[in-house]
Amino acid sequence: MSFIEPLAFLVITAVAVGLFSKKAAAIRRNILLGRKETINDQPAKRFKNMLLLALGQQKMFHNPLVAVLHLWVYAGFVIINIEIIEIIIDGLTGSHRIFFPLIPSLYPYLINSFEILALLVVIACIIFLVRRNWLSIKRFTSGDLKGWPRTDANLILITEIVLMSLFLLMNASDTLLQQRAVGHYADHLTGNFIISSLLHDSLQALSNQSLIAIERVSWWLHIVGIFSFLNYLPYSKHLHIVLAFPNSYYARLQPSGKMENMPSIQQEVLYAMQPELAPTDAAAAPQRFGARDVMDLSWKNLMDAYSCTECGRCSAACPAQQTGKLLSPRKIMMDTRDRLEEVGRQLDQKGSFQEDERSLLHTYISTEELMACTTCNACVEACPVSINPLDIILQLRRNLVMEESRTPAEWAALFSNVENNFAPWKFSPDDRDNWTRST
Repeated sequence: MSFIEPLAFLVITAVAVGLFSKKAAAIRRNILLGRKETINDQPAKRFKNMLLLALGQQKMFHNPLVAVLHLWVYAGFVIINIEIIEIIIDGLTGSHRIFFPLIPSLYPYLINSFEILALLVVIACIIFLVRRNWLSIKRFTSGDLKGWPRTDANLILITEIVLMSLFLLMNASDTLLQQRAVGHYADHLTGNFIISSLLHDSLQALSNQSLIAIERVSWWLHIVGIFSFLNYLPYSKHLHIVLAFPNSYYARLQPSGKMENMPSIQQEVLYAMQPELAPTDAAAAPQRFGARDVMDLSWKNLMDAYSCTECGRCSAACPAQQTGKLLSPRKIMMDTRDRLEEVGRQLDQKGSFQEDERSLLHTYISTEELMACTTCNACVEACPVSINPLDIILQLRRNLVMEESRTPAEWAALFSNVENNFAPWKFSPDDRDNWTRST
């Protein structure tokens, strides 16, 4: 048995790491399907943003209570998983609590801190489940979360509760077996731990064999659950746990609300106003104006899509959404990720992408959604990890206008006036200064 368990653990670990690595490579490939974009300026400021937004969760603290609960879950889950190092070593070598003899005085303090965090994670996750399912919070009940997105969020919260409970149950049965001087458990007398010891009364009546079974089952379910969570992560909105760091690092540092223009179009406007600057040789026309599908977006846009937490703060801040219009910035990001995953599956199956009569524009995101955007930048400001739905909206809308000539009548009149009169108003450029002479 001592040989079989480490071998089984080795196989499970290798499979879990292999599957995760394969999916991580596929996500990286999908992100790099986007247009090239160089983002390497001001590294010190970028690193500061990453620390404040991804690690410090700065924007979450606009709502202090929710921020503290989220911090419990985030810090608890990350810090407690440091113990995975010990579990993996124990699993591969057949040892038990291998770190205790190395740091006997520090070890109880570490496990006690982990247990306190585990309890805080359980409490926070229960509160979040109540908020999501029993309180009428609009951003959690809107239509774009129907179906799998709502199930995904609940499943993650329940999984975290189960994993933390297994951790506490494992420690409770372990320390009780130590007290009874049963087998190898008596080799490492760690003493009771602050939270798990509260479970001793409910376990005291069990036999030694039952306690060993509980300890072993809890240990195995805990680590297998973590490996399962690791492989579920890339398919879930909780991928932001990983991507929040690079996404906040590569966030654009331009002033809020600044829009990216197409240099080729800017040049055309310049040449129209100053023909003497126009080159004599005709420049090649852009292959596409704006974006129609995910491959037309930049790799940063696609990383944004994978980094989306689906928290809905962007949609809650969107004035178009609040006035009943179809636009939801959260749905824009979810649709972008869904289309990118669809393209990725085709690459996996066929080795290359072939036109499938589907696209991000129209198939996933409608004209009505795009035209509802006021470009106010509220969604960008609200996002905790610096995702930019507005940039995707503008690129898709640019394609609608410049390649499909789909514009509201009011826009068409403005475009015509700018083209003919160099101003949004319908009067001659020679009369533009007449208002200065009015009495």
